[in-house]
Amino acid sequence: MASQSTSAPDDLNIFYSLHFLPPPRRTPSPKPAHLEDVKDSREESNGERSQQYQGLTGLRNLGNTCYMNAVLQCLCSISPLVEYFLSGKYITALCKENVEIATAFAYLMADIWLGDFDCVSPEVFCSVIGGRHPAFTKKTQQDAQEFLIYVLSELHETLKKLNKRRSQGSISTARENRGISPETSIITQLFEGQLSYEITCLECQNTTDKNEVFTVLSLPIPSETACSLQDCLECFFQQDILTWNNQIQCSCCGTKQDTAVKTCLAKAPKIVILHLKRFDCQGSYKRKLGTDIHYPLSNLDLSPYVYPLFRKNPKYSLCAVVKTMKSSCTGLMTSIHKSNGSQAALQASCPLK
Repeated sequence: MASQSTSAPDDLNIFYSLHFLPPPRRTPSPKPAHLEDVKDSREESNGERSQQYQGLTGLRNLGNTCYMNAVLQCLCSISPLVEYFLSGKYITALCKENVEIATAFAYLMADIWLGDFDCVSPEVFCSVIGGRHPAFTKKTQQDAQEFLIYVLSELHETLKKLNKRRSQGSISTARENRGISPETSIITQLFEGQLSYEITCLECQNTTDKNEVFTVLSLPIPSETACSLQDCLECFFQQDILTWNNQIQCSCCGTKQDTAVKTCLAKAPKIVILHLKRFDCQGSYKRKLGTDIHYPLSNLDLSPYVYPLFRKNPKYSLCAVVKTMKSSCTGLMTSIHKSNGSQAALQASCPLK
């Protein structure tokens, strides 16, 4: 597998798309009247931009909002998500309540892809998000992964609908499924995967299974010098032996026992988001790992970790990365993503070394 070293050891979230997703169509959609008092977030520039630069629009930093801008740039580069919002499909899925976040996100998406400006302000979206989560309106650096998960969750809540397939017999007698909702949305369709845990009591050998859905996989970093993304995946999916304070209650033994837990991928999402756990906590001591992670631009193979009965040979291509600047002592975050299918594009507050 060909791999490429990152230019800085501070990658936070890595977005991979299953196969090669087509670039979004650039057909404007009617702007809905669900959001009142929407301000024009566009800024003037010299002349109209050619079509090849559509989607390459910067976001203004509102004061320590680079974490927010980096995540939004990545989400606004995911082709099927762009298509969904620019085509207006989201309008029919809107719930009667709490439509502001999805509508503000659609406005921002339109500004980035259909506007004629080099830079726009995410002020409206930031204000709507802050109304529900005040921490994101403060002019202090926040956690990018936390913001990403929050935005995906809020968009799902606004756009969800009942999935009859999920609601009918989704929980079998042989497996215990947790976190699997009968409701679906464009968010679950694109980003939701499912993990399967095989839990074996080392005393009586009784085995149980548990399923859990995810939108982001947080991967451990197994080395302090250099490693590959595949090394991180292997570390995540390797069998764990839980002892001492980590023992699990065995239903057969009636007491807590040493337990073996094997994790596999029961459902591979169309877009897989990988979070690298850069901080190592040992008691009250916390340190940041500066390990260089080598990751492929294409053909990321997750098939070794997939449950045999499900999708085979899921291979992914890199589409976006959220990272912090290597030379930055203030935690400046940037994003790198693909545009127009193959051209690599950077949306950041300053040039990347």
